[in-house]
Amino acid sequence: MRTLFIDTNVLYDVLGKREPFYDSSNTVWSLCEKGKVKGLISVISFNNIYYVTRRFTNRIDAKKKISIVRDVFTMVALDEQVINQAIDSDFADFEDAIQYFSAVRSDADCIITRNKKDFKLSDVPVLSPDEFLSIYQQESAQ
Repeated sequence: MRTLFIDTNVLYDVLGKREPFYDSSNTVWSLCEKGKVKGLISVISFNNIYYVTRRFTNRIDAKKKISIVRDVFTMVALDEQVINQAIDSDFADFEDAIQYFSAVRSDADCIITRNKKDFKLSDVPVLSPDEFLSIYQQESAQ
């Protein structure tokens, strides 16, 4: 089974029904939910989702959204090693570095994100939801 590390922006697309990204991000989410692929996320995604949702709605809605995420995805622990790797890395953005080193820690097959440019330094393949779905459909057809 393919193991995907899902960047927070893909989760936002689904939870916020953000167009024009919703359909492809939701399809990736659905594959994770159905167990067709294993979906991993960093625990920092919970902080980010709660914070953003809480700013635009309320505490109850924010907790519902993080509960939904918890029930679909496998959490990748954030520990001293990942933080130290992120601090010592050449990533321009600290949060992206945490995401990347969490993906490395979890042995993900690829990182799914809409912000591929944020992962220029990645040794792990980085795919947009559309790119992943294209590959997935080709592999499924064989």
